[in-house]
Amino acid sequence: MYSYETTFAVLKLSLKWYVMRRVSFLPLLVILVLVVTTFSCSSAKTESSKQKEAQRGEPCIVEKVIDGDTFECYSESIGSVKVRLIGIDTPESRYNKKLERDVQRSGKDAQEIIRMGRAAKEFIKSLLPKGSKVYLEFDVQRMDKYGRLLAYVWLENGKMLNQVLLEEGYAQVYTIPPNVKYEKEFLDAQRKARQEGKGLWGEF
Repeated sequence: MYSYETTFAVLKLSLKWYVMRRVSFLPLLVILVLVVTTFSCSSAKTESSKQKEAQRGEPCIVEKVIDGDTFECYSESIGSVKVRLIGIDTPESRYNKKLERDVQRSGKDAQEIIRMGRAAKEFIKSLLPKGSKVYLEFDVQRMDKYGRLLAYVWLENGKMLNQVLLEEGYAQVYTIPPNVKYEKEFLDAQRKARQEGKGLWGEF
């Protein structure tokens, strides 16, 4: 697309040509009005788009899914960052210390938990393909003790990823104060998924 400077330089030369030849200015005025109108509309649309993105949250481009509730993305203002979904928890998809704690707490077999965790990971991967754009909404506390960015993640379709995972039964509510903004919505989503035996609830 031509810049303002290039466009008005052309118009200036055209004006000079019209003056030298004493031709009617009407065609030139029509062209000038069209050019100004086009640039104004384009500028307004760009500004409107930026305002809408700001309302949705911090835009971030997905780089890699780590597990059912954690992924990496790139933001122009933040850089590459590891994002942990606020208010939910999915089963572990690999052996680690948390898996050991979950085995003791739930009484379930480690392999069973890993199988459910991998199912949750595959589900989130289907929603977060590499290169897709998401929007990060923050709560009171932005970082956890592991250095991960804590966020409510909005998809391009306007749905919140955190809540979608609960609605489809691939996560459980796991709210830690002070980040409790959507706790009620999350509990309602989990209750409904459990009643309908969705996702991992059908495995219990």
